[in-house]
Amino acid sequence: MPAPMPDRGLSSAKAAALLQRYGYNELATDQRRALLHIVREVACEPMFLLLLAAGGLYFLTGDRHEALILLGFVCVIIAVTVVQERRTEHALAALRDLSSPRALALRDGVPLRIPGREVVPGDLLMLSEGDRVPADARILESHELALDESLLSGESLTVFKHAAGQGSDAQVFAGTLLSSGQALIEVYATGPATELGRIGKSLQGIDSASRSPLQGEIAALTRRLALIGVGLCLVLTLLFIWLRGGYLEGLLAGITLAMGILPQEFPVIMIVFLALGARRLAVARVLTRRLSAIEALGCATVLCVDKTGTLTQNRMAVAALVVGDEWLDVPDAAALADLPESFHPLLEYAVLASETEPHDPMERAFHALANTCLAGTEHLHPDWRLAHEYELSPELMAMSHLWQSRERSADTVASKGAPEAIADLCHLPPAMLDKVLAQAAQLADRGLRVLGVAYARYDGQAWPAGQHDFDFEFVGLIGLADPLRAEVPAAVAQCHQAGIRVLMMTGDHPRTARAIALQAGLPAGRILTGSELQALPAARLHAELAEVDVFARVTPQQKLLLVQALQAQGELVAMTGDGVNDAPALKAAHIGIAMGKRGTDVAREAAALVLLDDDFAAIVGAIRLGRRIFSNLRQAMIYTLAVHIPIIGLSIVPVLLGMPLVLAPLHIAFLELVIDPACSVVFEADKGSPHLMAQAPRRQGDPLLSSRQLVLSLSLGGLATLMVIALYGVLLAQATAVDEARTLAFAALLLLNSVLIFSSRSSGPQWMQAFSGLSPVTYWVLSASLTALLAICLIPALASPFGFVAPSLAGWLGVCVLGLIGFLGFESVKLLLQRRWG
Repeated sequence: MPAPMPDRGLSSAKAAALLQRYGYNELATDQRRALLHIVREVACEPMFLLLLAAGGLYFLTGDRHEALILLGFVCVIIAVTVVQERRTEHALAALRDLSSPRALALRDGVPLRIPGREVVPGDLLMLSEGDRVPADARILESHELALDESLLSGESLTVFKHAAGQGSDAQVFAGTLLSSGQALIEVYATGPATELGRIGKSLQGIDSASRSPLQGEIAALTRRLALIGVGLCLVLTLLFIWLRGGYLEGLLAGITLAMGILPQEFPVIMIVFLALGARRLAVARVLTRRLSAIEALGCATVLCVDKTGTLTQNRMAVAALVVGDEWLDVPDAAALADLPESFHPLLEYAVLASETEPHDPMERAFHALANTCLAGTEHLHPDWRLAHEYELSPELMAMSHLWQSRERSADTVASKGAPEAIADLCHLPPAMLDKVLAQAAQLADRGLRVLGVAYARYDGQAWPAGQHDFDFEFVGLIGLADPLRAEVPAAVAQCHQAGIRVLMMTGDHPRTARAIALQAGLPAGRILTGSELQALPAARLHAELAEVDVFARVTPQQKLLLVQALQAQGELVAMTGDGVNDAPALKAAHIGIAMGKRGTDVAREAAALVLLDDDFAAIVGAIRLGRRIFSNLRQAMIYTLAVHIPIIGLSIVPVLLGMPLVLAPLHIAFLELVIDPACSVVFEADKGSPHLMAQAPRRQGDPLLSSRQLVLSLSLGGLATLMVIALYGVLLAQATAVDEARTLAFAALLLLNSVLIFSSRSSGPQWMQAFSGLSPVTYWVLSASLTALLAICLIPALASPFGFVAPSLAGWLGVCVLGLIGFLGFESVKLLLQRRWG
């Protein structure tokens, strides 16, 4: 295949054809479950095994008609459960696709960010520091390229690469990571054809889904209830045989009780809430890489954010230039028709100290202004060769580029960085140093990001080890404006209202940090710098953290120090980051949040959430949604426990009191079709309380259901049980036919379960507010449930297997009145418990 032109890349049509030919660039490690696998898992659930056992017993008793109908219900429930599982599976699959590495490809001559799985052989990709290589490729161009190939080789040493030669040093491999530098590569192998693909089979046994604390809590609760169910099932079976005789009937009564107690909805609720919650976050432009982060969102007490691009728009523009005593405000590049000559060197060396093809917004701002104001002058040097780079470091917040040209006998070194760092490189005398720092402070007080610029000449043969070995001369200062996002002040205020501290951590000048913090609504009375932070003893650092909300001139390593110090104080920390060096802090934080646009692959892989739009307001929206998900999950659990209580009561009490049985396995199967959607999709779609962001964060480690909420659930379920059993007893006492009494008792049970949906939406009394803000899903589920109830009661062919007959009009009115009394009773119980507990 001929190599594409480096300045064009593949066309969209050609890329689509190659994708069709070679398939997606992914390994055979996808853990998505096939349809048959899901069906097999569902069919092996204890609930369905009990249904099958009940069907077998009906066959043994000679009631084949009842058995066939029950088995039909088994198929229906399996179908509904499989559809729900598939929906969840599709939601998780979509998230996996979104979270796959991205690639910057040349398509139709334009750089385009595409999913890594859509990379095809022949693609031209541009890589930069922190990117993960999506496919095996040849290096066409490189600049100080170094890779971490430990994923393939097991060696932790950095491997340097270049475009020259034909060996492995001119190739990059899928899965490896750019430690530094930039490269233009041409893909020659994707998916299983890559080096990583050849060893991919060893990855298929890896399970990336780790169980969260909440999932573990629900699993433990499910096991305990299942054990209780088995024990009660055996007790009821023995009681039935002892009191009434009939082994098969006793087994059916025990199976009915076991089905009523078995909490198979709990795991379903958990995965549905987390998966669909992650989809809701994705719609809000927040990608969830780990589902456990969703439950942690409601517990976040501290939110650590960067300034640039998170609080601000990340749209840098040169706003002011300072050379000596001259000041020049720059409204915009187009308005500056004629840049005074005295400012030319400042802009010239700022460009030379930047990357030739910059991605950083500040460097792009330098290039944009220089291309406008220095065009046609001798201050632009497209023919110079970048020979060496000196990177920014925690010890010296400055970077330098050494350039070589044919005309000059000496090399040119250009440097830019923090004003104090540049002043240190230039060894300014005290009076000049004070003047430069005062000018920088004036610019920073305007909310500008301030950089100093210097240059040096070097005629030696070997490059010095450090920047201090050059004789730099100070050129001037540049102030760059990055406007605050319009939505930030309101979002910060919302965080404070929700009991969440917002800490700003930035590499900017302290005065710039203070100006932006005040605009954002953050307390900025005291600002701690990175150097001050590093010098503090641990005991003093904990005291400072209680008072300081803005940290300036901090490095990624110091961000990690701050995260760990906050965690040591018991805070649950959410942390934003974008660079390679931010990865430790993102991974250490309870909720690591990576930037989607300007973040590196390393940062995204270390984070639990990814902001696709680098928007601070999206973080606040994610916290609000996280609280809503947890609140709805808690209410769903309260409802699920409550609706099982009357089922248990109607299974046990008639046996103990010698009444005709109300429930059979067929009735339980029907109720499962009602309870499952109600406890999962209905509560998941609920909009939640409008006061969620006015509450304090949930404490980490709090149980999903506290003792008070368990009492609430049991009280609501107990009241429903008493009402249904009382109705059944009264009907039998009035010599009502057993079939009609059973029909009305079952109708009352289903109606009270439906009423419980409204009352379970909050833990406090709501009265008429319980019916407000309902999602359309609620109406669909309730309508379908009540329609199905009418069908099995009024249509003789459907009513017969259930042992039902069409009730009288008076019976229906009585059930409706009981439902109204039930609602008033449920709200009264909540009111009494609220007064009892305050």
